[in-house]
Amino acid sequence: MYLKDRKPLPINYNPFLVFIDGPKPEYNTQLLRGTNLLISSLRFMKSLRSNLLEPEVYHMNPKKSDTSFFRTVTGMLPSSVSWYGAYLFKAFPLDMVQYENLFNTSRIPEAGMDRLYHDADTKYIIVMKGGHFFKMNVLDESGDILDPQTIFTCLKYILNKDLSPAEHPVGILTTENRDKWADERRHLKNIGNADLLRTIDGAIFNLIFEDDEPTTEYAKLIQKYLHSDGVNRWFDKSFSMIVCKNGIAGLNFEHSWGDGVAILRYFQDIYKDSTEKPRVHPDAQCNNVSPETLVSQLVFKLDDKSKKAISDAKKKYNQVTSSLGIQLHECLHFGRNLCKVHKISPDLVMQLAFQIAHYKLSGRLVSTYESCSTAAFKHGRTETMRPCTVETAAVCKAFESSVKPGKLELLEMVKQCSKVHGNLIKEAAMGQGFDRHFFALHLIAQKRKKVPDMFADPLFSALNHYVLSTSTLSSDVVMLGAFGPVVQDGYGIGYSIWNERLGCIVSNYKENTDGPGLIRCIEQSLSEIHNILK
Repeated sequence: MYLKDRKPLPINYNPFLVFIDGPKPEYNTQLLRGTNLLISSLRFMKSLRSNLLEPEVYHMNPKKSDTSFFRTVTGMLPSSVSWYGAYLFKAFPLDMVQYENLFNTSRIPEAGMDRLYHDADTKYIIVMKGGHFFKMNVLDESGDILDPQTIFTCLKYILNKDLSPAEHPVGILTTENRDKWADERRHLKNIGNADLLRTIDGAIFNLIFEDDEPTTEYAKLIQKYLHSDGVNRWFDKSFSMIVCKNGIAGLNFEHSWGDGVAILRYFQDIYKDSTEKPRVHPDAQCNNVSPETLVSQLVFKLDDKSKKAISDAKKKYNQVTSSLGIQLHECLHFGRNLCKVHKISPDLVMQLAFQIAHYKLSGRLVSTYESCSTAAFKHGRTETMRPCTVETAAVCKAFESSVKPGKLELLEMVKQCSKVHGNLIKEAAMGQGFDRHFFALHLIAQKRKKVPDMFADPLFSALNHYVLSTSTLSSDVVMLGAFGPVVQDGYGIGYSIWNERLGCIVSNYKENTDGPGLIRCIEQSLSEIHNILK
């Protein structure tokens, strides 16, 4: 699905996450934070490859299973039966095969269908600054992480380089249509850049230093991490860690290799490690290493054809990003805790708010996508959970009725929505959804060149035209997270749920949809739901 799509990666596929600031301001400088996050990332990678990373487990009853006793018992069991031991605790180990492609992976553009490239043997990262590329060794010949002071010294060396922004930033080409980028990449290889491209493709990951200092004017911060101007990016990498001049840090990640389960685990672990056990401190000094022995600048050979392609890509990308609207809302009235009092799913509350809001705005109920992980299965990715149900439709109409039902009746309707919502999530997570099943049947039919009429039916097309595409990556260490709309007349809604607050970010194409209108309606809807629950 991902690799065949020819649409550009930024906005259409690559989501982003931004870290909250670290608890100690003196560690939140660009150099210190970049160094500590890099070292924590390498420690995570080494733990993963040594089979020392704690397994990802879904706990049905965290109070009983998310404990040291559970870990001790299951850790003592042979690997062949440890799964059964976890099952007795009502804890279910999740498939972690995606983690392999978290590092040293790139999506390579090719005509018709891309491919994933993975090289686990490399010992360097790519550092980007001002559209320039630097190869920086971070592991020694034995594969051990270099001394923290050495890594600090090398990053400081790159940051202190007095470089004008790249005149012809090749990274902008990764914003192109995939077939167009495949053509331009082939040309770059033909004129002498094959080894350089392979170097970027095989890097552990990209560390991007930005020269600006985005503030908590969140819309601009979101634009910076979701798409930026494309000059200082390489969107094909499995992920890029982006650190701004004021120390704000986050990730932009390519989606074909894996899903939110893997990236969020990595995100949370490195935040914790880099803040609780930072390896480099504010009084750090450069050591005696010669950075030139570990850092080398990568310079592309460009001809007039490539320079024109870069110029054209800049103009095109600027038009696309200018057409995108970003809105956000934070509800401070209530959160997870109040929902629990009524035994109502907090996820349902957010999804119901989106349904009511869109109904307020347009008077229509539309096809809605919520991502649900199927990592309980081997090689599981996601299933579609559809939050727009008969029950949510009834609530939408009741809220907008001129004769609104009483508070208790509305509360019971919301509770019924929650039951249905919870069942749908369980069914999707346990492989009982229908979307991926139909997707597979459709692919098989296309290969056999005997496609049933059902797949050409306008109703089936409407079913898969997601006007509301939603996803949540809730975590106490996530400041912001979002993605673009998946259709031109739709909205991308990333949302978060905390104990005492709720938040969402809405993206849309301004010419086709009303982002400010939807966010106002979401605010109203959450307020109305709060009035029922309080």
